[in-house]
Amino acid sequence: MILDKINQAGDIRKLKESEYEELAREIRRFLIKKISTTGGHLASNLGVVELTMALHLVFDPSKDKIVWDVGHQSYTHKILTGRRSGFDELRKYGGMSGFPKRKESQCDPFDTGHSSTSISAGMGLAMARDRKKEKYSVISVIGDGALTGGMALEALNNVSSLNSNYIIILNDNGMSISRNTGGISEHLSKIRRTSAYYDLKEHVTDQLEKVPGVGKTVLDALIHVKNNVKKIFVPGMLFENMGITYWGPVDGHDVKGLVTVLENAKRLKKPVLIHVLTKKGKGYRPAEEYPERFHGVSPFDIRTGQVIQKKTEPDWTDVFSKTICEAARNNRNIVAITAAMPDGTGLTPFAREFPGRFFDAGIAEQHAVTFAAGMAAGGLKPVVAVYSSFLQRAYDQIIHDVCIQNLPVVFAVDRAGLVGSDGETHQGIFDLSYLSHIPNMTVCAPKNVYEFQDMLNYAFTYSCPIAIRYPRGTGWKGLARFRQPIAAGEAEWIYDESEIALLAVGSMVETAVEVRSRLKEMGYHVSLVNMRFVSPIDDRCLAKAVRNHSLLVTLEENVLKGGFGEHVCTWLEDDRSRVDIINVAVPDMYVEHGNVDLLKKEIGLDADFILKRILERIGEQE
Repeated sequence: MILDKINQAGDIRKLKESEYEELAREIRRFLIKKISTTGGHLASNLGVVELTMALHLVFDPSKDKIVWDVGHQSYTHKILTGRRSGFDELRKYGGMSGFPKRKESQCDPFDTGHSSTSISAGMGLAMARDRKKEKYSVISVIGDGALTGGMALEALNNVSSLNSNYIIILNDNGMSISRNTGGISEHLSKIRRTSAYYDLKEHVTDQLEKVPGVGKTVLDALIHVKNNVKKIFVPGMLFENMGITYWGPVDGHDVKGLVTVLENAKRLKKPVLIHVLTKKGKGYRPAEEYPERFHGVSPFDIRTGQVIQKKTEPDWTDVFSKTICEAARNNRNIVAITAAMPDGTGLTPFAREFPGRFFDAGIAEQHAVTFAAGMAAGGLKPVVAVYSSFLQRAYDQIIHDVCIQNLPVVFAVDRAGLVGSDGETHQGIFDLSYLSHIPNMTVCAPKNVYEFQDMLNYAFTYSCPIAIRYPRGTGWKGLARFRQPIAAGEAEWIYDESEIALLAVGSMVETAVEVRSRLKEMGYHVSLVNMRFVSPIDDRCLAKAVRNHSLLVTLEENVLKGGFGEHVCTWLEDDRSRVDIINVAVPDMYVEHGNVDLLKKEIGLDADFILKRILERIGEQE
C-alpha cells in the first residue's frame, strides 16, 4: 500500500508521479473507514485530498507555514505529516485533535478552529518572516464560505501592503457548512462560469511563445490590454482590484496541475490568490450527495452512509426549533437569523415554513448581530441562533449595537458549556462571563426542556435584550413537575430546607439533583435552587439563602472568572454576609477535546467531585 510509505513530513516527495492517483484513493478509503468509527469532519476532508498532496509536494510543512482556515479539513495534512496512527483516537480525550494544533506538531504553525482567520494569521507570519529576514513560504488555505467572514475581507484589504511572496488558496466547493449565500458567493459562482476565458488565455500564451522572434513581443503587447479583457470576462475582478494577483479557477483534484501552479506561485515576489475548485465529499457518494450531513458526522455505516446510533429523544436544539416555529405562527414579527448554521442551530424547519422571515448572514456573526439590532429598531422581533463559542466573535456588536440601545433582540445561545470532541475552540464556557456584565442584557438558562420552552416564549415577548443559553445533547426532562412561571431575575426554589443550599444554573441543575440526593442519604438538610437568571441575579433568593443556610454551593458550566459564582461572591461581600461558599465552575483554563462526561470528571464538574468538596468543607467547619 502506497500509504505505508508515508511516515513523516516530506515522504510524499519520494513517490513517483504514477503513484499520486492511487495515494489519493487510499487516503480517501482510510478517512472514510476511520471517521465511520470515530466520527469527525468527513466531507470537507474528502474534498481537499489532492490539494493537500500538491501542497506537500511543493512545500516543506516542517519549515514552510500552511495555515488551514477553520482547520476541520486538515486530516490529510495530518496523515502526510506522520500522524496516521493518531486517527484511532481522533477527537477523544488525550488523543489527536480534529484541528491543527501547534503543540501537536511543528507542521501546524497556527491553531485554528473558528472561521475566516487564516489570511490574517498568514499575513502575520509572512510579515514576521520578512522582518526577521528568514526564508520560508506562507500559504493560507481558506474556503469560499469562510471568505464571507468580515475578518477575511479585512485581511484581503490589507494583504496588498506585502511586498513579498504570500499565497492564498481559495478552496471553492460552493459551501461553508450549509450552502453559501451572499454577494461573495455569487461573485465566485460567476468566476466559475468563466473558465473558458482562462483556457483561451493559456492557449494563446502557449502558441505565441512558440513563434520565433516575434512571439514574445506580441505577448508583451497583449499584457497591456489584459486587464480590460479580464473585466469583460471576469465579473468584478474583486481580488485584483484589491491589489492581489489572481490565478484560476484551477482543478482542485488534478495533483500535477496544482503542483505546476503552486511552483509558479512560489516564485512570485508578491501576494497571489489561487482559486481552486473542489468537490466537497469527493470519492464517497453519500458525502457528495449530502455534504451538509457529512460535514461533522457521528459514527456511520460505510455501506449506507446512515448514522449508527440515531437519537431517540429530542435534543435541546430540536426543542428550540419546534418552539420558535410555534411562536412564529402567532407572531408575524418574529424573524430568525443564523450565521451560516441553519442546520446546526435548528432553523432549517423555520426557513422552510417562513422563508421570508429567515436570514442567513453567512459566516459573519458581527454582521448578524447588528443586522438583528437594525431589525429590532425597525419593530421586528429578531432571534439570533448561534453557538456560544461563535457568539463571542460579536462581543462589541452586542454591547454597542444591541445593549446600549436596549433593543429587544433574542440570543438563542446553543452549545453552551462543554461540547466535547471539537475541543478548546468550541467549548461554550465563557458566555455567562462575557454576557452577564453587560448592562441591559438579561441572561438566563433553563433547567430542563419544559422550562426552555417557557423561557423562549417569555423571551419572544420581552422588551429588552435577552440571551438564553442551553447545552448540546439530549434535552433533560427531570423535575418536570416543577414549572413555575418565568419572571425576569426570579429564581425557583425546588427544595426549600436548610444547612446547605445548592444554587445551580441551567445544565448543572441535573447534577445538583444527584448531589442533593446523596447528601440527603447522609442525613444532611439540603435546599436546591434553580437560579434560572444569572443577570439580573435574584437578590431576594440570595438573602433567603444566607439567612437559612451555613454553606452555599454555586454550580455552573462556565469558567469561574466573571461567572455566576463570582457574582454571588460579590453580592455576599456587598451584603457583608458571613456565610461559607463553594464555587463549582470550569477552572480558568481551555478545556481540550473529549467525551463530555469524562471532561466533567477531569475538571471537577461531576457529582462525585462536587460531593467530595462539600464534605471536605463541612469537615473543616466542624
